[in-house]
Amino acid sequence: MKISIYQLKPQFQRILAPFLRELLRWNVSPNQITVFTMGLSIFFGLSLAVFPSIVGLWIAFPFFMLLRMALNALDGMLANASGEKTALGALLNEICDLISDAALYLPFALLPGVHAPLLIILVAFGLIAEFAGVIPLLIGSNRRFDGPMGKSDRAFSFGLLSIFVVAQLPAIWLNGLIGTILFLLGITIINRLRQALKYHQSALLRL
Repeated sequence: MKISIYQLKPQFQRILAPFLRELLRWNVSPNQITVFTMGLSIFFGLSLAVFPSIVGLWIAFPFFMLLRMALNALDGMLANASGEKTALGALLNEICDLISDAALYLPFALLPGVHAPLLIILVAFGLIAEFAGVIPLLIGSNRRFDGPMGKSDRAFSFGLLSIFVVAQLPAIWLNGLIGTILFLLGITIINRLRQALKYHQSALLRL
């Protein structure tokens, strides 16, 4: 089951092609993009945590998430185009994404009306979902990106949550969306593990 915004990745990459050419011209490395994106995410997340009452930051949040998604796509595109796919790059890509997610999403727990424990559980489930995407490699399966609440879907959902915050919707709307994301994350974890096992079993049958 691969229902996810991640399915739009090829179209998104085509839009980013001009930026890729510039990065290649300037000899920027994929790992530089990865670490820069993490640093930018930590800075923005800390700004949200320290100044949660500044509405402008929450207005900017969806646009920042779009920028982050673009940078995340560009580091992979750059690695393929430059032939610089490395083991270090793969490790950095996974760990930097997890750190960025935590930095950007945890500040929502500081907002009035948001049920902080529920938000923290949601962030933890997001980390588990990414772990469920990577752990299939241990059984010879491929990296799983199954939805319905993958990395890109979470970025979109939290962007929507920030719009709810700016619109000053009642707490039941905020916590309702958080609960929905959490539920879909549970389905995502199950889907990723189930598809990994299917892939593993089909591989055994081919032997």
